[in-house]
Order: sequence, then structure tokens, then C-alpha cells
Amino acid sequence: MEMSNERLDAISVLAHEYFSLQNQAREQALPLCRKMIQNSGNAIRAAHRRDPDAARQLLESNRALNGQLLAAVAESDTMRNAGFIHDAQKEYAEASITFALIQNIALPEADALGVSTPAYLNGLGETVGELRRFILDSLRRGDTSRCEELLDTMDDIYGILMAMDYPETVTHGLRRNSDAARGIIERTRGDLTNALRQDALEQRLAEFEGRIC
Repeated sequence: MEMSNERLDAISVLAHEYFSLQNQAREQALPLCRKMIQNSGNAIRAAHRRDPDAARQLLESNRALNGQLLAAVAESDTMRNAGFIHDAQKEYAEASITFALIQNIALPEADALGVSTPAYLNGLGETVGELRRFILDSLRRGDTSRCEELLDTMDDIYGILMAMDYPETVTHGLRRNSDAARGIIERTRGDLTNALRQDALEQRLAEFEGRIC
């Protein structure tokens, strides 16, 4: 019996060590994730406001925070795969991709950002909604110069998402993201088509009025 008690004591010590390590990683990671999500939302807003310097600064801050996050969970497989880590990296990826597309610069890749592939692809999928917002804002200003190009980009993103035919537990819900993207794209296509037809009609009317004057 004494030998059994000693063994149980050893098991208890190991369990405490394990949970202490996981909890420590969690406590370090949570505030970093919250700050990354906040920065990502602000970076997207700055990109839409045509304030690239502010957006770039926030994304650089996120790069440093993500490095700290990866270091905090380096010894914890459980925390590395936690949902809140995925969500923070997804938001970081979405903000980085949105900024690149609005600025018309090269897209950052997952490795360059230091995020997981599922987080990157889910962020890419959510970028579709931000592109719709950009297109609608452009239409309200009467600027259609990049709208068709960005709609094509939305289609390309959807094609990538649909090609990832893997279980949801592997992709972290990518199928739901791709389904949402499809609806967003179709609504945007309709809005853009109507706006372009209206522009064409107004142009023909202006030309007609010019001839009769």
C-alpha cells in the first residue's frame, strides 16, 4: 500500500506540473490575443479610411505580438491549438490580407505572418466581406476603377476555399466561411452590375443631351 501511495503522489506531482505549464501559457497568451484582435480591427478600419500609415503601424505591432504569442505557447501543444490562438491569428491574417488588397500590393503568406494555415485561410475567407465593403464605398464615391478587379479577386478567393475539401476539425470551420463568401460575392456582383448599368445609362443620356444641344 505504501508503494501505491508513493506512485499516486508521483502521478499527482506530474499532473500539477502539466496543468501549471498549460495554465501559465494560457495566462500569457490571452492578453496578447486580445490585443492582436483589437489591433486587427483597427488596422482594417484604417485601411478603409485610406490611412495606410496607421494600418501598417498596427500590423507591425501585431507581428511583434504574434512573435510573443508563439513564444508563450512554445512548450504547450494544447495551447498552441487552442481556439483563441486560432481566432487571434485569423484576425491578424484578415487584416494583413485586406490591407494588401486595398493597397494593391503583394499578399503576405502564412509563413511570413507566422500564422497557421487554417488561421490564414479563414482570414482570407473573411477578407471577402471587407472587399465587398471597399467596393460599396467606392461605388458611393462614384469610383468604379478597381471594382471589377476586386470582384474577380473575391471569386479567386472563393475558388481556393472551395478546393480545401477536408474535415472541419482540420480546417477550423473553413466550409462555413466559404459558404458565407459565396453569398457575399453574389450580392456584390448584383450591386456592381446595377451600378455599372446606371453609369452606362447616365453616360448615354449625357451624350444624347450633348448632341441635341
